[in-house]
Amino acid sequence: MRSDVVVGLGPAGPNRPSTLASDMASTPLTAASDQPAALVIRGGRVIDPASGRDEVADVAIDRGVVRAIGRRLPVSKGVRVIEAKDRLVVPGLIDPHVHLREPGQEHKETIATGGAAAVAGGFTTVCCMPNTSPALDSPELVDFVHARAKATSPCRVFAVAAATRGRKGEELTEIALLARAGAAGISDDGDCIASAGMMSRVLAATAASGLAFMQHCQEPTMTRGAAMHAGERSLRLGLGGWPRAAEEIIIERDVRLNRGIGCRYHVQHISSGESVEIVRRARAAGQPVSAEASPHHLLLTDEACEGYETNAKVNPPLRERKDVEAVRQGVADGTITVLATDHAPHSVDEKSLPFEDAPFGLIGLETALALYAEALVATGLIDWPRLIAMMTLEPARLCNLDRLGLGRLTEGGVADVTVIDPDAPWTIGPECLRSKSRNTPFMGRAVRGRAVATIVNGRVVTG
Repeated sequence: MRSDVVVGLGPAGPNRPSTLASDMASTPLTAASDQPAALVIRGGRVIDPASGRDEVADVAIDRGVVRAIGRRLPVSKGVRVIEAKDRLVVPGLIDPHVHLREPGQEHKETIATGGAAAVAGGFTTVCCMPNTSPALDSPELVDFVHARAKATSPCRVFAVAAATRGRKGEELTEIALLARAGAAGISDDGDCIASAGMMSRVLAATAASGLAFMQHCQEPTMTRGAAMHAGERSLRLGLGGWPRAAEEIIIERDVRLNRGIGCRYHVQHISSGESVEIVRRARAAGQPVSAEASPHHLLLTDEACEGYETNAKVNPPLRERKDVEAVRQGVADGTITVLATDHAPHSVDEKSLPFEDAPFGLIGLETALALYAEALVATGLIDWPRLIAMMTLEPARLCNLDRLGLGRLTEGGVADVTVIDPDAPWTIGPECLRSKSRNTPFMGRAVRGRAVATIVNGRVVTG
């Protein structure tokens, strides 16, 4: 295994040994110029949710491994120093839900440009969804994504593989082989598995693989022609309405189906207050259910769609203030354990279409950290250590990446590190974006907090 910055880490199946850190330390690099320089991050607030560490300390890195964490570590001549006073030093951020569009939709995004957007936002690892063209429904296509990541991306990229052939909901994929190829999860994201019978088979096969199933919760017969949240505003704008029940019914159905199966079941981009309550009840009953929240569902309501603003057209749709508050409360009380951007790039031409015809989705990798901080930390709902856990340890556990040493910052561990200035003021603008696309309703928003250095496998890739 190569241990340079762009390695996709290879198979992440349940039987893979947890020896990544030692592998990285002992495997020679292909060329001397590839060797990450020795580095010390000095005087930052080191937060590692996995171990409970939260203290001011130095972090010493060499050859892709965290060599030491402690006070006043010695610095040899020639060692690069990053001064981190008043900054947070945390495990590399992980986004378990992004759309990189490659293969087949490279005009929107590529693995390379998505990776550049990721590291600009502080993410060292992303997991890409299978709604590409063709869909990621075979081991060969999973291998393709990982090979492209090795060749072009500055961050680690893992593929989430499709549950059904072509994501059509009709024929089961070879989930065991997809897991063996290194899939980080199973999902037909972009579409819901509408058939209860097929869903039962998917849950059983995914449970046997050791992976989690990630559900796009959208009952299709209730959302045909829908463009935004069903309510007073959609009626006034003359747009098809998308009811909360279309999300809630699927979660309730799947939770019931899964009672006798026990698959790790994950609700993507939760948007409805009642959906949060369904997940809360399932978790209280001991079911292996988790959920994620995205920045836009923590901050925006369907008011953002006024003026037929297509950059606010997302799936699931922006809802009402009571839903935003319920999702926030779900984060605060631990019902929602993962934060994920649902980074969904589209071209300017596509988003310039009439609202009914424009595609759903917005970009989020570069802006997520500041928006999460605004919605959750600045409001006092959670503190920085909990926010970091939801962006590192929790997504690593969801996608089995914790078995590879990711999502934690410990001595002898993988040197994926993000340095954050929690008080840095900035304004979201085109010049801040590395994605190919610009579709965000947050353009021009003044925010606070950003990644000032992103380190992947010991190499400083931004900052």
